[in-house]
Amino acid sequence: MNSNITTLLFDLDGTLINTNELIIASFTETLNHFCPGKYKREDIIPFIGPTLVDTFSSIDPKRVDEMIAYYREHNWRNHDLLVTQFDGVFETVQTLKQSGYKLAVVTTKKRDVVEKGLRLSKLDQFFEVVVTLDEVERAKPDPEPLVKALHQLGSVPEEAIMIGDSYHDIMGGKNTGTKTAGVSWSIKGREFLESYHPDYMLEHMADLLNIVEVEKLTEARKK
Repeated sequence: MNSNITTLLFDLDGTLINTNELIIASFTETLNHFCPGKYKREDIIPFIGPTLVDTFSSIDPKRVDEMIAYYREHNWRNHDLLVTQFDGVFETVQTLKQSGYKLAVVTTKKRDVVEKGLRLSKLDQFFEVVVTLDEVERAKPDPEPLVKALHQLGSVPEEAIMIGDSYHDIMGGKNTGTKTAGVSWSIKGREFLESYHPDYMLEHMADLLNIVEVEKLTEARKK
């Protein structure tokens, strides 16, 4: 089978756009409201990556819906104030798109705030497929959202790389059968991601350009 990379699946938060401070602020406000004085910043960082249902269910199963609503209201209201861009992301994604690669976002966020982030960062023009939490029954690391994105793009796992900043992304890629790339700027740290053995670790998003070229050369030698 031709395993030449044609398709790149990206996580959003912490990978394409820097939402770390927004997420931490939203968790801080929510937890200070429902569980005053119980959680510090270092306690909140592990909550980045899983779905809000998973996180708040582990904190207070009886108030999950209330906590999610409180979190989302704060997150939406402060989104444009706190979200920033990672260096080189726009230029790299633009180059990949212009080079003919098929691109998708696969995220555990709801579509309204995903679209808000993509518009703010001007990345929305590059992604023909966006799979959000609203559209799947099982979130990453389950393969469902990745399989959905690949199907919509007309791609197969052997031709794809999943790029992300959390173990949900790396394990989601492995469970689907794609190659995987972690980003060294993950708020959880490079070593944490490396413990899940991604195929690649990006120091800068532009490293992807070299990776896809290496994949092309490797495939060409097989022929």
